[in-house]
Amino acid sequence: MVKAYVLIVTEPGATRRLVETIRELDLVHEVHEVMGPYDIVAEIRADSLQEIPGILQEQIRSLPGIHSTTSLVAFPS
Repeated sequence: MVKAYVLIVTEPGATRRLVETIRELDLVHEVHEVMGPYDIVAEIRADSLQEIPGILQEQIRSLPGIHSTTSLVAFPS
């Protein structure tokens, strides 16, 4: 199991709607609205590292209202 944290900047006014939309995605384990340079932090879990780029591109970055994302892949503990 691979975990990645996705730091998301949204377009103005889109944050709450996107939190609810992202929360419904299958591989999203947690999602939080946050204050600071990012608007949303989402934890995704996948079976392999190779799955992460597809999840980001097809399920998260493609959502209307997403301005930018930064991804952090966690090392196994």
